[in-house]
Amino acid sequence: MTISPLANFSATRELLDEFGLAAKHKFGQNFLVDNHVIERICELAELTGTECVLEVGPGIGTLTLALVQEAARVVSIEMDTALEPVLFAHAADHANFTYIMGDALRVLDERIEKAAGVVPTHFISNLPYNVAATIILDFFERMPALKRAVVMVQKEVADRIAAQPGTKDYGAYTVKLSLYAHVTGRFEVPPRCFMPAPHVDSAVIRLDRLTMETASNVGGARVPDDQPKGTVPFGGDSGVGIAAVCRVVDAAFAQRRKTIRNSMSANGFDKQALDAAFEACGIAPTSRAETLSVSDFVCLAEALAAVEADGR
Repeated sequence: MTISPLANFSATRELLDEFGLAAKHKFGQNFLVDNHVIERICELAELTGTECVLEVGPGIGTLTLALVQEAARVVSIEMDTALEPVLFAHAADHANFTYIMGDALRVLDERIEKAAGVVPTHFISNLPYNVAATIILDFFERMPALKRAVVMVQKEVADRIAAQPGTKDYGAYTVKLSLYAHVTGRFEVPPRCFMPAPHVDSAVIRLDRLTMETASNVGGARVPDDQPKGTVPFGGDSGVGIAAVCRVVDAAFAQRRKTIRNSMSANGFDKQALDAAFEACGIAPTSRAETLSVSDFVCLAEALAAVEADGR
């Protein structure tokens, strides 16, 4: 059983008082005070003691102090400079922990690798909710060695991540993230598990990077370990770039109430090229974006690229 010494109200309050700290709304700080949640996060992560874990928003280190027991190395990124004395104290007590002060979306990969000593393979965090969705997609895009993410997010964000075609939560973000990873676990976390209690429900969600073996879940849309970064193989040896798929996705969802043909033609795509691509993929031009699967979008991007190449 993994126990964090800070995962309770009294220990959290004592540490905050010791360092003269308080939760800051602008940083989305809600400190986890339930060790049962810590245990479930560690169980979901399935760490073996050999991994390098990347954490964003460690706060006072509640989850961090559990992760250092489970992983070979933990490197955390924290934006609130007032928390540095706490993290410094943790680093002094745990040789396998280090931290970086800064914005996680701006910290260079090289700086993270230098701090950790190795490339992080797991991303485990109680994320600041205002930037959670952006960070998750960004890290999977820019860190090809990242195999798994187990992250606490607002319930609505978890719903978007796990949404299925045809549902209200399914959108451009769902499709883009699905090009990199798929959901393999989830559990809910009520407000009472935090101090102060947030006004929203939370969820922990696990995402595993797509590989050659798991790619069938999205019909060929994948970034396997042996593929160049930024490529989605689809059909034999040919491939379509992720940037091209994302351009299709953004145009398709730009005007959700319109048909996919009208939305995409209003956002930079030629109508004749669209009609040829729809026919090649077996997609009705009167469909709406939320009804298409991830593999449909990959097929559409591939077909549009082929139409463009034939027209040259």
